[in-house]
Amino acid sequence: MNAQTEKGSWVVGGSTTLGFNSANTKYKYDGQSEDGPKVSTFTITPSVGYFVIDKLAIGVDLGYTSLTTKMEESFMGTNYSAKSTLSTFSILPTATYYFKSDSQILPYLGVGAGYSTSKEKFTQTGGGSNEYEDNLNGFAWKGKGGIVFLLTPSIGIDLGVSYMGSNGKYDDDSDAKVQTNTFGVNVGISVFLK
Repeated sequence: MNAQTEKGSWVVGGSTTLGFNSANTKYKYDGQSEDGPKVSTFTITPSVGYFVIDKLAIGVDLGYTSLTTKMEESFMGTNYSAKSTLSTFSILPTATYYFKSDSQILPYLGVGAGYSTSKEKFTQTGGGSNEYEDNLNGFAWKGKGGIVFLLTPSIGIDLGVSYMGSNGKYDDDSDAKVQTNTFGVNVGISVFLK
């Protein structure tokens, strides 16, 4: 059952999380009410690794996350709307260790460190328009763990958790620093190749 993780093998995978959430907040004024912000997120993380020794794969995780927040309200006859989009791309060299297993379940732990870049765009209309765009670049790191449930000797469903942190600076203000920490539960597919 451990032929998938022998030296010289490859593992190719990808995981995704997709979520749409709406806040239950209501704004009320003069007998009128408006809904609160709506938030949607999308994340995809393709990865590839090469087993340099049995059970240890060295590779790279690519990540893309899009977070969009929309808000609309009406106040004293004027309609206001705001939209914020944050798109983040990361590239992280990784090391992932797969534990020996005599079953169809392969537990694993992994770490990685690399680079992330984000683009933030904000647009507001109503009562005067406002728009800005900024970039944020910096160092990123990741820890991950989970299990691969093998459907066949070479294809498995990947269920895992991950933690990713980043420290970045805005392009237009090198003194402004932003630290981001993200915890996620992921599902994906892993393919093991000889």
